[in-house]
Order: sequence, then structure tokens, then C-alpha cells
Amino acid sequence: MAAADHSGVLRLAAVGDIHCARMSRGKLRPLFSAMNHDADVILLCGDLTDYGLPEEAQILVGELTPVVQKPIVAVLGNHDYESGKQAEVRTILTDARMTVLDGDACEVGGVGFAGCKGFAGGFANHALEPWGEPAIKQFVKEAMDEALKLESALARLSTPTRVALLHYAPVRGTVDGEPEEVVPFLGSRRLEEPLNRFPVQAIFHGHAHFGKPEAKTDSGIPVYNVALPLLARLNPDQPPFRTVEILLHPPPTSAPATLR
Repeated sequence: MAAADHSGVLRLAAVGDIHCARMSRGKLRPLFSAMNHDADVILLCGDLTDYGLPEEAQILVGELTPVVQKPIVAVLGNHDYESGKQAEVRTILTDARMTVLDGDACEVGGVGFAGCKGFAGGFANHALEPWGEPAIKQFVKEAMDEALKLESALARLSTPTRVALLHYAPVRGTVDGEPEEVVPFLGSRRLEEPLNRFPVQAIFHGHAHFGKPEAKTDSGIPVYNVALPLLARLNPDQPPFRTVEILLHPPPTSAPATLR
């Protein structure tokens, strides 16, 4: 369990869309070394592998050596499902002491974490509805099922301070800047609904490589897009991850999270 520093915060270092591939051996360790220096807890927001192969997951475990002593909380992404071996990928990662959430919750350093992959479907009044062909209904059901996973995980947390992890975006704001044609495939408004019912201090996701780095839910919760390609492009001279300090006992009227 990570310990907060003397200022009463838990430092979270977050990144998504690592896309660890066969050629990644030795290339990700500098990133994780920088994250280790900057945080109490490491958050990985999906697309941990490139093709969802067990071999890629094993390489990632080796690359994580610099942060092996820190708690690591993660969710899988769509790339991790590509080869149909997501269960094997998850087992490899959990065997390496990583917590991989899929409708689950955990507590680290007094902060509760809830997470799932999420799914697509669109935002606001443009979200896809379950009407018409069976394939469309099944697509929408997948989005609804992921939202229910998230709601179930959030409902199990009793900690006063909570954080949500996703791969897909729960709000439109962090995908603005992406081509309009792909926006509906980058997230779903249905993921925002449980987050407004069970408020958290911060929400992290990836997937939107060309979106915006932050936005807010309708209820004012900060949402951080930590896709590695986005962060690398915005801050080319800095390691591509986001550090956020979470107040362990936030006053009701205080800002829920602060950036460093």
C-alpha cells in the first residue's frame, strides 16, 4: 500500500496507450523510471499491448521493473482484446502484482479505485440508441454493460476519496480535436452517468490520441486524457505521463484534484 506524503495527498502518475510491442523491449523503462520518481501510485489506462499478445504482456512486465515496488492499477484497452487473448494478458499482468480492474474496485493508500475498459457509442444527443438491427442493439448493449460494470465497482467503494480508470472516454470534451468521423468510437456518454451518481475526485482515460488533455463531467469532475501519443505531442520535452495529486480528505467545497 502506498503512503501519502506529509501534505495529505496521494500522487498519481497516469498514462495510457503504451502499445507495448515486440520491439518495445528496453524502450519503456525510461518512462516508468520517471513515473516512479514522480508518484506514489502508477495508473495505466488501457492499450497496454499492441496486439493483445501474451508475449507483449511479458515484455511489458519486464519494462515495468523501475516501478515494481509501487502499486500499479490498470485497465485493459481495445488493443488488448485484438487477439482474443485478453484473459491471458490480464493473468500475466496480475501475476506480476499489477491490479487490473474490469468492473472491480481496490483501495490504495486510502483512495478507492474503480475501473473498466469502457466502450464506444457517442456522446450527448448523438449517442447511438438500441434501435433497429440486432447488431446495433448488441453494440449499444456492450456500452451499457461496461457502464454497469463501472457503476457496480463505484458502488462497492466506501472510501471518501475515489478515482475512476477507463480506456474509453466518458465525456466529449477530451476527444475534441479528433476527426468527427471517429468521435463516436472513442467513448460513450453512458460511462459518465455512474460517475455523476457516485462522484469521484478524478477520472483518467486514454484512447483519444488527438483529443484534449482534460475536461470535466457535467457535475464538474475533472477528466484527464492520458493517451501517451497525445501527451508526447503536447509536451515533447517531458516524459509522456500526467501527475495528479489527490487530496486524501477533500473538503466538500474544495477542488477535487490538483496538477503538478
